[in-house]
Amino acid sequence: MKKVFIALLCMLCFACTRPDLTSQLQLAVWIDLTHDFDSTTVYWPTDVNFRHDTVFCGLTDKGYFYSSFKYAAEEHGGTHFDAPIHFHQGGNSIEKVPVTQLHGPAVVIDISEKCSANRDYLITTDDVNKWEHQHGRIPKNAIILLYTGYEKYWGDHLKYTGTLKKGPEGVAELHFPGLSPEASTWITANRKVNAIGLDTPSIDFGQSKDFQTHCILTAAGLSMYENLCNLSQLPATGAYIVALPMKIKGGSGSPLRIVAIIENTDK
Repeated sequence: MKKVFIALLCMLCFACTRPDLTSQLQLAVWIDLTHDFDSTTVYWPTDVNFRHDTVFCGLTDKGYFYSSFKYAAEEHGGTHFDAPIHFHQGGNSIEKVPVTQLHGPAVVIDISEKCSANRDYLITTDDVNKWEHQHGRIPKNAIILLYTGYEKYWGDHLKYTGTLKKGPEGVAELHFPGLSPEASTWITANRKVNAIGLDTPSIDFGQSKDFQTHCILTAAGLSMYENLCNLSQLPATGAYIVALPMKIKGGSGSPLRIVAIIENTDK
């Protein structure tokens, strides 16, 4: 009986001292990985730019302030979410992507040095394997974030995308890094992850003509996050990602508000 009492006492002490989820989240640091949407937001050269128009903004005839606006946007521009249906017939559209796939532990792979030396760099299986050699196996249901360093060029369209031209002529001049089809195949075959994101306009590199990385990842049911920011503020491991797209029924993509949650070491 004495042993049972001691065991119950230990369990009670543990329950009383263990921080609850609410407290943990309130004490954590939240980092926004989302660019603002405005008239300068990066869209594919063949897409229409973001529009934000005023319906009303000011004092009403009743004397109170009121503002309302309307916006128009392509699904795939700015910080956005690619649903599996984007490049895979029959894949999940936005509203069908399970909530369980919209969050997960972050795996931040820093390949910025290689990307700085080569605008057309393709992230390789070897890059992923080297990360695992340093930090351990990519955990189940992780979200892989590829830090190319191109987030620092946001606001300079030429440096960020490689061109200022629009239309097919602009597409032909796109130059930025991406994930190689070979690495995509290896990841989908050997690791169970929820999504892959990066700080460039596309998961396929700028000069891709067949978008095989998109095809491989979406066929495996993965989502992708493009045009992210603040990846330089994240540790290689230890962050947790929450990525919530606008829930567009039948949508192949949408604007994305994505945040990283990390431990507050100053508390």
